[in-house]
Amino acid sequence: MRLRLTLAMSILLATSGCARAEDLARQTWRGVVSLFDQMFHRAPPAPAAAPHYLVGEPYAAGGIWYYPREQFDYDATGIAAIVPPGHGRLTADGELFDANAMAAAHPTLQLPAIARVTDLETGRQVLVRINDRGPASPARLIEVTPRVAALLGFGPAGIARVRVELDETLSETLAAELQAHQGGPAVASAPRTGVQSAALEPPRGVAAAPPGRPAPAAKPSAAAEPSLPMVPARLPETVVQGAPAPGQIWILGDSFDSYGPAMEQRNRLGRFGARVVRTLREGRENDAVMIGPIGTVAEADALLAQVIGAGVVDAHLIVQQE
Repeated sequence: MRLRLTLAMSILLATSGCARAEDLARQTWRGVVSLFDQMFHRAPPAPAAAPHYLVGEPYAAGGIWYYPREQFDYDATGIAAIVPPGHGRLTADGELFDANAMAAAHPTLQLPAIARVTDLETGRQVLVRINDRGPASPARLIEVTPRVAALLGFGPAGIARVRVELDETLSETLAAELQAHQGGPAVASAPRTGVQSAALEPPRGVAAAPPGRPAPAAKPSAAAEPSLPMVPARLPETVVQGAPAPGQIWILGDSFDSYGPAMEQRNRLGRFGARVVRTLREGRENDAVMIGPIGTVAEADALLAQVIGAGVVDAHLIVQQE
């Protein structure tokens, strides 16, 4: 390092012209700072949080295209995973990532949103803030922080059969607050006077989360209705114990408004044991192509990869409850 500094300063002193000397001095100083950072492993400054409402453009992950959209009445089942190590400092909507927060990632929902996540295998239910994009696999419905997984009681494989239900009122309120702050169009929401909840002790065998600095709640905006409840940035660790209902794993292909196209896809996936299941949705018949039941998550993952390889790229795993 001493040799490099001596050489750089000798060149600087020998150079004529003020402009040239100043430019060379700046370059030399940047080199010295860079070398100092490398020698002492100085970490880059932490990014500043800038929470904002986000829907986003279509994007590709894991070879699959995802199309984000607002969906406040979301209710789905599937397989949940834990956010893998090495996450960046910020979430997709500009919040600071915290592995001990009651938070989750979803590939297409508006961000942030508030959802009830029920572990169908343990019966435990918690409220989470969906503030990130992920998982990158169509075989997984949602990713949760390690803290959420511990409270729900994920098994040793780090996955669980879950149901994810968006809290429509809280999610619309949160969207209205952030969009009003950003100057965008507010999302209409029915007035609600308050939310009653009680924070329970963590389930047996789950340690309390390490203390953290709670993020301040959003301040009221003149553009938002004053009767709407404010949504805390950091949700409490409220665990509700229900009855376990693990259900069975199925692959859901595409859904059709008529029987013909459904049968065409069923025939294409016939070697996988596909069938057409007819249901009534909002007074209209719906024909869905389904494969199952499937015994284990590992078997379902392998079969789903084959179905997607056969051209049904929107296929995903669901948990069918009795």
